[in-house]
Amino acid sequence: MSDALLIFTNLPDALSAQALARQLVERKLAACVNILPAVQSVYRWQGVVEQASEVTLLIKTVASRYAELESAIKAIHPYGLPEIIALPIAAGLPAYLDWITAETQKDVNV
Repeated sequence: MSDALLIFTNLPDALSAQALARQLVERKLAACVNILPAVQSVYRWQGVVEQASEVTLLIKTVASRYAELESAIKAIHPYGLPEIIALPIAAGLPAYLDWITAETQKDVNV
């Protein structure tokens, strides 16, 4: 079983998605973030059915960085209640999963 996670979140536009993706990777909270083209979301919010165009991020990280990643998303995300869903990666190319682990290691100050 891998320690890797796949995190989903949606943002209102490409610019905010790019900014969040870049910060997560720069801070080593994610090894990679895929920015998917616009999706249509239909949801109930505060008792009203809404529809919006959003941009989905697929974020690859490890379980040990999840709490920090969640905090970073909540701090940067423009929504008051952002979607943050984490799924375990049960299997994958071992070298790729090792790369996710290596790229999300905290820097140790010497």
